[in-house]
Amino acid sequence: MDEPVKRPSVNPLDKLSRLTPRAALSRLKGLNDRQFTAVSAGLGLALAAGAVLAAGPWDSGQRKAETDLAAARNRTGGAHHEPAAPSGPAPAPSATAVLAALSSAVDNSAPDARTAQDGSAAALRAALGPLLKDPALGKRRSAVVIDTASGEQLYGQGAGTPMTPASTVKIATAVAALSALGPDHRVATTVRASADSRGIVLVGGGDPTLDKAALRRLAADTARALKDRGVDKVRLGYDTSRYSGPARHPIGPNENIAPVSALMTDEGRLDSTDRGPAPRSDDPAGDTARTFAKLLDGAGIDTGSGPKPGRPPAGSEKVAEHRSAPLSALVERALTNSDNDIAEALARQTALAAGEPADFDGGRRAVTAQLKKLGLPLKGADLADGSGLDRKDKVTAGLLAGLLARAADPDRPELRPVLTGLPVAGFSGTLSDRYTGKSAGTGLIRAKTGTLTGVNTLAGTVVDRQGRLLAFAFLASGTTSPSDAQSALDALATALASRPH
Repeated sequence: MDEPVKRPSVNPLDKLSRLTPRAALSRLKGLNDRQFTAVSAGLGLALAAGAVLAAGPWDSGQRKAETDLAAARNRTGGAHHEPAAPSGPAPAPSATAVLAALSSAVDNSAPDARTAQDGSAAALRAALGPLLKDPALGKRRSAVVIDTASGEQLYGQGAGTPMTPASTVKIATAVAALSALGPDHRVATTVRASADSRGIVLVGGGDPTLDKAALRRLAADTARALKDRGVDKVRLGYDTSRYSGPARHPIGPNENIAPVSALMTDEGRLDSTDRGPAPRSDDPAGDTARTFAKLLDGAGIDTGSGPKPGRPPAGSEKVAEHRSAPLSALVERALTNSDNDIAEALARQTALAAGEPADFDGGRRAVTAQLKKLGLPLKGADLADGSGLDRKDKVTAGLLAGLLARAADPDRPELRPVLTGLPVAGFSGTLSDRYTGKSAGTGLIRAKTGTLTGVNTLAGTVVDRQGRLLAFAFLASGTTSPSDAQSALDALATALASRPH
């Protein structure tokens, strides 16, 4: 069983925005005072500013509207959501400033290397030890918990044991891509014309999120440029040479991933979905080029016998371009929805930045090299693909937790989308239906899930009752019941959120 078996929302606040006040309050039952305060403040912000947040696209790790709101308030907590109307309710109380301890003075150069010396380790052993013995976690399991502010490893069991990560490997892919390219990088799809403008080539840059609306705008811009040159008939080609190597993932034809191509529309989906499994095109590049030809014909440019594969001729000139959403948004979408197509594109974009061939092997070398630059524990790691669908992937719990701790480092703001893209327990993405309103972890845990047949994993962050932001990774293999294994993993993460002082 491969993971993307759900069709979750990309918007972490989507469920919140649909909750009635009564339903929202029911989510809070069973929480302790600190958790109630934190979650109720978040609910208040979501319900008050939901329309604003829904308006803007994801940009550099958070919505534009959220950025503007934060800049205008320039405060921490929930006490100043909006000016209070004379007859309106009092402002919600401020939530604990859980990130306040993350300062530039903290050395997170090796967050996996130090072990806690206080009572935290003993408390975690008492809380997690019995839960890790749950038979639902299969024959092998490993766990690591890191305090992101101090860099201390608070707990570790099999921390250095390489295991199959499934989709949690997307965390490594995302960190590498952001490190190599930066959160503002955009992937371009272009149209280039020959010197006489009688031949044009649609050039794929590797954007799997190119949609039909963007392709239509690209065709309109192309038609306008050609008409300005007095051209109304062209030979159309399409270029996929930016990527190399086999297009098929090693798992073969699969509804969870399209053939990996530098040119595709809507991730090669043949239905109306934009996430989760779907029937996929066998030739996403050719399909995209043929759609582009029809759009050009509709715009008054005759493309003759149709598009053919080929590269732009020497001396060609760019006449139109479409750029993807920023890399930060692509990372968030990949993590929230466990999007395999975007994850493989991120690995190839990392390979291109490193001067490697944009194929599976080049992606593995480039991602590994980027993580090595970050000083992370790579012993035993094998990043065979970007998505986690390949069972040859091997990582350690120490590596996954270390990646998340690194993303929380205030000196590395470019990695923040790794944290903001994690699904929220009980509300968004692949965790939307894994926590109930009575769970102590609902709304407090953000984590990437991983599921293959016999493999279940969970890695993310949680705020404990002391207000500390913890990074954790739990890996299990040899599992026989996915639902039971997921419940056992969720119980481990919940224990972090609810453990006593």
